[in-house]
This record gives sequence, structure tokens and C-alpha cells, in this order.
Amino acid sequence: MVEPESLKSLEDLARENGRYPVDAYNFVREGLKYTVQKLHQANQTDQHITGRDLCLGLRDLAIKRWGLLAGLVLKHWNIQGTMDFGRIVFAMVDAGWMAKRDEDRIDDFLDIYDFRTTFNQDLTLEPESKKQ
Repeated sequence: MVEPESLKSLEDLARENGRYPVDAYNFVREGLKYTVQKLHQANQTDQHITGRDLCLGLRDLAIKRWGLLAGLVLKHWNIQGTMDFGRIVFAMVDAGWMAKRDEDRIDDFLDIYDFRTTFNQDLTLEPESKKQ
């Protein structure tokens, strides 16, 4: 990992990448913490998680945080599939915000789940019928 004083800010990273807003990077960082806490004990020395683990944790956190709006929030941030999570993670790894093992690959994030099904993006809200 890069020394803290030489880290790019997430704002700079988002601006340079141009694909995702800083909120998406912050969400992935929060999702990493959420997933590690969910899967590992605090005193456990090895707290590594896989790309699949992180995608599932991000799904759970998004639904917990935004409920039925989770898919819309992620879409607003240009996150349309689990590979987008991988792109954000590897940009953060390259910038020193996260660490990876030699065996970790961006393909670990490929098609972990279908966003449309997972976040019910076909869901339509019906207006309440007028009471008479």
C-alpha cells in the first residue's frame, strides 16, 4: 500500500478515472468495511475477502441502506453490474486505498449476480387508487 501522505484523495481518483463519482468510491470503501465485519472476527489477523464476498456485501449494504431504491442509486453512479465494483476496487488498489493478493483478479467480480433481478429494477410503483 502507498504511504498515507502520498495517497490521492478519492475525489482526485474519481475525477481522474471519470467513470464513477466519488460517492461510488466511498460506498465501495464502506462496503469493504461492512463485509469484513460481517465475515471476520475483529481480532482475526487475516481479514481478506474475495471479489465475490465484496460484491455480496455491497449488495446487502445497498439494500439495507436504500431498500427498493438501491438499484437506482447504483445506476445513478454508473454502476450497472458487479464488474463495475471490480473496476472501482482495482482503481483504489492502484491508488493505494486498498490492498490485494497476487491471486486477486478483476475477473473475480464478473457476473456475480444480475443487477436487474437483484435490485428489482423492473419494479413499478402503482399509485394508490383514489378513495371515494
